[in-house]
Amino acid sequence: MSQEPVERPDSNKEWQLIEKVVGSINSEQKTARRWGIFFKLATFAYLFIALIMLAPKDLDAEKIALSGEVTAVVEIKGVIADGKDASADVIVTGLRNAFETSGVKAVVLRINSPGGSPVQSGYVYDEIKRLRSLYPETPVYAVISDIGASGAYYIAAAADAIYADKASLVGSIGVVGSGFGFVDAMEKLGVERRQFTSGEHKAFLDPFTPLNKEQKQFWQGVLATTHNQFIEQVKKGRGDKLAQDAKLFSGLVWTGEQALELGLIDGLGSTSYVARELVGAEEIVDFTPQPSPFESLVGRLGTHMGQGFAGVLGLQSNPLNLK
Repeated sequence: MSQEPVERPDSNKEWQLIEKVVGSINSEQKTARRWGIFFKLATFAYLFIALIMLAPKDLDAEKIALSGEVTAVVEIKGVIADGKDASADVIVTGLRNAFETSGVKAVVLRINSPGGSPVQSGYVYDEIKRLRSLYPETPVYAVISDIGASGAYYIAAAADAIYADKASLVGSIGVVGSGFGFVDAMEKLGVERRQFTSGEHKAFLDPFTPLNKEQKQFWQGVLATTHNQFIEQVKKGRGDKLAQDAKLFSGLVWTGEQALELGLIDGLGSTSYVARELVGAEEIVDFTPQPSPFESLVGRLGTHMGQGFAGVLGLQSNPLNLK
């Protein structure tokens, strides 16, 4: 029986099919690359526009646009300490910008702070007095919202007048220096403390060594000196407005209503009230220096990363904080 010849596929057709497949793949890759470049450029443009929109307003441009007189506000919010949002550098920068701007009729310190460093507070107090002497026609008001205590009240005392809400917490004119002692705990655990110093009292605040009577008296003297400086500045700022009350400088804190009776504040009112009724310039412009969007982003990322590491290591703190 004769076998019929088997027809083989045309090799040219095979190569044409392969070429079509390869060409299709190349075309898809080119399209994908184009779309990738497009989306990258679109993302870059979006981020660039977002940074421009989120950037702090240029006060110089805003000043030019202002018509008439305004009330300048500088925020003092949170703990007063170096490197914080309520550091002397931040507050003083805002104050200088406000005083140097034409059209500013008065400056308001909007305070919501429990206090902090007496050094930082002293810097701000002195700068307010200096700026007032340079710009005698521009009064300074302090307005306390939730709390204006300790170092925050130290700063407020430099103002021409202080206002607060009837339920605000005001005062705490005192100084505190606190710590812990672990001497007995170390003895119970059988831990030996090995410390080497040069200077008889170099380690007198070390929590693992006993605090003797002489060291305690010395530290009390340091606190008393700082307290007297605080009292002196408050008296200079408030003058005869202060009531003759022995508890005034005891470190106690009062409501705004009580503080008014003691002469710690001049009246009850908000920032808007002061701008409208006392200054006579209802338009308010915030001169508080703000971090750039990049600094804010880095700060947030750092905080989130720290919280993440704390969670992984089991070091996350209890969200309930009592201060």
